[in-house]
Order: sequence, then C-alpha cells, then structure tokens
Amino acid sequence: MGVDPFLLSILVCPKCRGALTLRNNPDGLACPACGLLYPVKDDIPVMLVEEALPLTTAGDGRP
Repeated sequence: MGVDPFLLSILVCPKCRGALTLRNNPDGLACPACGLLYPVKDDIPVMLVEEALPLTTAGDGRP
C-alpha cells in the first residue's frame, strides 16, 4: 500500500476524530476507538463512515 506518509499523519477518523493506524492485511486505516477499518483503494483512503468495515470482520480477527 502506497499511502503518502504526510497524508497519514494528518488523517483522523471521520466518525470520532481519533488517530488512525495503518493496516496491511487487509489494507486500510484502522480506528481502534470506533472499531472501524477504512479501506484503501488504488492507494487512496476511502474516508467515508458508510464504507468502513468493522475491525472484527475485516479479515484479521482482531478487534
């Protein structure tokens, strides 16, 4: 995944404004506070709450 490091440093969760962490399997930005994974498609984070996946069903089994 090739998300720009500067972009990662300024992005926050659109739901709670919390910090995001980069995940590689599946590709996305995780918000531990909300338990959501925002997918990254074609190196572009999809920062829509409606498109987010629950972390527990995002494929890695971790909350």
